[in-house]
Amino acid sequence: MIKHEGKLNGDGLKMAVVVSRFNGFVTEKLLSGALDGLLRHGVADDNIDVYYCPGAFEIPALVNKLVDAKKHDAVICLGAVIRGETPHFDYVAGESAKGIGQLSIRASMPVIYGVLTTDTVDQAVDRSGGKSGNKGFDAAMTAIEMVNLVKKL
Repeated sequence: MIKHEGKLNGDGLKMAVVVSRFNGFVTEKLLSGALDGLLRHGVADDNIDVYYCPGAFEIPALVNKLVDAKKHDAVICLGAVIRGETPHFDYVAGESAKGIGQLSIRASMPVIYGVLTTDTVDQAVDRSGGKSGNKGFDAAMTAIEMVNLVKKL
């Protein structure tokens, strides 16, 4: 048996991070976690491009352009959709996830899903640096690992 896995070495990698401004009190913490993870694992500061979009629904359209431009090794998608009293959550969370998922399949680079979909504000806060860690940091680790794994194929 031959095992294949990516290393957590970001030396020389160029990363794009797409972050939603909606629910910014959560997404800015996700972004901080992602940047921390990238920098700690060797991605140079000037090799990280951060792109802001209005909300999670708009993430796939922006990522589509970044994938087509082929200027990065991976794209990390960060957002937060928190359930409210209307069906808005279902539409936005579903379409965002579907769009990012489709792009991750068609893209020539890893497209990483780091969009929180939570029932409560407390759950979102817990996952953006609280007791459940920082899912932005986790998304950055996934991006580095996947880039290095894909390079082996």
